[in-house]
Amino acid sequence: MISRLFLELTEFAWFRRLVWKPVYQALAAKFPTDTWSFMNYGYSPESNDDNLPLPVKDEIHRFAIQHYHYLAVKAIIKGKDVLEVGSGRGGGSHYIATRLQPKSMTGMDLASNAVDLCNKNFISPNLRYITGNAEKIPLENNSKDVVINVESCHAYGSVDNFLAEVKRVLRPGGHLLLTDIRGIPGKDLLAKKLLESGMDIIEEEDITMNVVNAIEKEDELKWNRIRQSVPRWLHAYFSEFAGSVGSQTHKQLKNRDLVYFRFVLRKKAA
Repeated sequence: MISRLFLELTEFAWFRRLVWKPVYQALAAKFPTDTWSFMNYGYSPESNDDNLPLPVKDEIHRFAIQHYHYLAVKAIIKGKDVLEVGSGRGGGSHYIATRLQPKSMTGMDLASNAVDLCNKNFISPNLRYITGNAEKIPLENNSKDVVINVESCHAYGSVDNFLAEVKRVLRPGGHLLLTDIRGIPGKDLLAKKLLESGMDIIEEEDITMNVVNAIEKEDELKWNRIRQSVPRWLHAYFSEFAGSVGSQTHKQLKNRDLVYFRFVLRKKAA
């Protein structure tokens, strides 16, 4: 009930603008550990045979990395200019920059503390992090080939403004790759806004069970990170925030009061 109510409240722009920026500013300032680099709920492929080969050092982030990887490969990344809107603690942009070979990778987030943390923790010649608002992206028209948005747009004051900005910064034929979590009415409303964005919906996929499976497979590792990085009195709160097994988010995804989805959109060619 709590997580569903929270996501329902995010349908109100005033609530989104009030809550999210100070939350992420505080998380970056109070918990600057470089072992917490991702904030999505993860993704587990349909078959274990499809698990992504990773170096040992990245196994702790396997499911969060897979979430980014299986979204990013929906478009051509190699040699392209890529933007992540809502880059959070930076792990996703860093993975794309170092493993998928874009020409350039820009991670953008509203929380300046998070941007500072990312620029400190992740360094690559083709990677930078900038502070910016998803509703007023500080980049030139037609400057990016791919925009990635992971589990983030429910936090924006105006999704319409966000989509208009994505369309503006994308080059003709460029792609928006998006995942998010909503209640079913919220998901349907977002789908309507995507249809009205002027970009073409190329693919729509329900990945709820992939996310549930990732939550369940990762639970022991997630709890180990919470115990190592977070004061004991905050464990229960972080368990809910992280969507651990037994949390409201986990339960509501499992019974489909919440759904998780993936969209691929393309800006029309000139």
